[in-house]
This record gives sequence, structure tokens and C-alpha cells, in this order.
Amino acid sequence: MHIPDGILSPPVLLGAGALSLGVLAVAARKVGRELDAERLPAMGATAAFIFAAQMVNFPLLGAATSGHLLGGAFAAIIFGFWPATLIMSTVLVLQALLFQDGGITALGMNILDMAIVGPLVGRLVYDALGRISVPVKGFVAGWTSAVAAAATAALGLGLSGVVSYALAFQALLYWHALIGIGEGLITAVLLPFAFRTHFGASGYAGGMRP
Repeated sequence: MHIPDGILSPPVLLGAGALSLGVLAVAARKVGRELDAERLPAMGATAAFIFAAQMVNFPLLGAATSGHLLGGAFAAIIFGFWPATLIMSTVLVLQALLFQDGGITALGMNILDMAIVGPLVGRLVYDALGRISVPVKGFVAGWTSAVAAAATAALGLGLSGVVSYALAFQALLYWHALIGIGEGLITAVLLPFAFRTHFGASGYAGGMRP
């Protein structure tokens, strides 16, 4: 759901940018204070996987945005919300700079929906599901994360007057409800593996709640 330059209105760009910068500042402070350096290789590997997975996408609403897998829920469940926000933001910045996948001026909005809302909702849903099996929780969290991120992007497009609210929500939620199935399945498959390896060995997945 990368939004390119020239789509969003200035007020939406400024508002989303300011909100994203504020969240990233808090995330950087918390992660810098609490993160175990031994987790950095796993975070880097996760960022590389998400970077590659997001490069496979297709246009929506006349190329006003796109559809693809996200990965934010997986990162937030494994590392916590704050590290996941930094991981996802790094991926989005690199994609915008290296491949023009998402606009530079639209980074605030893209970070808000894919690096903040998506991971936050995914982690909260995963925690709320309690003691049921990890794959089931992972699937629901992954699906919900994709839909929540899409709804945020649709709101930005609607506020900017690019398309009507009805069309923006209808298109993005429909496609990301389908994409969310893939997101949920990948999350459900990867989580048990991650928790059996060094990714989850320190118990850090529960150490940085939103």
C-alpha cells in the first residue's frame, strides 16, 4: 500500500509526517535504552525478509497505492512494537530511496499505516488472544494487521480527496482482506519456527509491549 508522491494533500502529508516522526522518536529512545545488542542480527534478517516480500506488489486505485504483504505483525510479535516500528520504517525508507516504491513526501503516511498502525494492531491482537495456539494467534494478528494498515491508508486517500471515502475503503479493504489471508498464513507458519530459534530465545517478544 505504498502511496507515491503527488497523491496526498499537504495537510495529510504534514499531519501524518508529524505523527510518524513523534512515534519514531519515542521508538528510537525506547529501543536504544532497552534493546539487547544480540537481537540486532535477527532484526536485520527480519528487515531483509520484509524488504524482499514487499517488493512483490500490484497497483490499486489507478496506482494511487498498491497491494502487497506487509510483515509488521510478525516483527511486532517477535521483537515488540517499538523495534518493529523501526524495522518497518527502515524498510520503507530504503524502498523509497532505492526503488521509488512509495514517495519521499508520502513517507510519513506510509510509515503511519505500515510501520505504526499495522504492527501495533497486530501485536495487540496477538496479545489479546491469550493462551490459544501460536499459529492461530499469528494468523488472526497478521490478517487484522493488514486490514488495519489498509484502513489507515484509505483514510489518508479519502481525507486528501483523491477518491471518495467509500471507494478508498472498499478497494483497499477488499484487496487487503484477501492479502491478509496470505499475511496471516505466513505469520502463522513463521512464528513457531522463530520461537524455536534464536529469534525468540531471549523471551524478548514479551518484553516491549506497546
